[in-house]
Amino acid sequence: MLIRDLDDVQTVEWGNGLSRRFLVAGDNLGYTLTDTIVNAGTKSRLEYRNHLEACYCIAGSGEVIAMDGTSHPITPGRLYALDQHDAHYLVASPHEDLRLVCVFSPALRGDEVHQLDASSSSAY
Repeated sequence: MLIRDLDDVQTVEWGNGLSRRFLVAGDNLGYTLTDTIVNAGTKSRLEYRNHLEACYCIAGSGEVIAMDGTSHPITPGRLYALDQHDAHYLVASPHEDLRLVCVFSPALRGDEVHQLDASSSSAY
């Protein structure tokens, strides 16, 4: 059994916020669980080529925008899943941070960070 508190997990500045990584590859569960903060007013072009990701919003607001421009508002109680390794924009509203609980499969090593560049998607 694993028991972890927020104060005891690895915190990574992922590019436009913080990712608190509760479970990583070294835990041998096959998936990663994070508590992620997306800084207010940021826009991140992301793509997970090697992982599937599901995110559940627990605080704040923002939107996830598909590459075709389709926007999906993100508010507490809403989940989005990137089930096709979808390239997308993750946008936090300008007036508040967005807080997400995220699951990655397969698991992250735990030290990954994004290289955010407007011309291409950051991927890992």
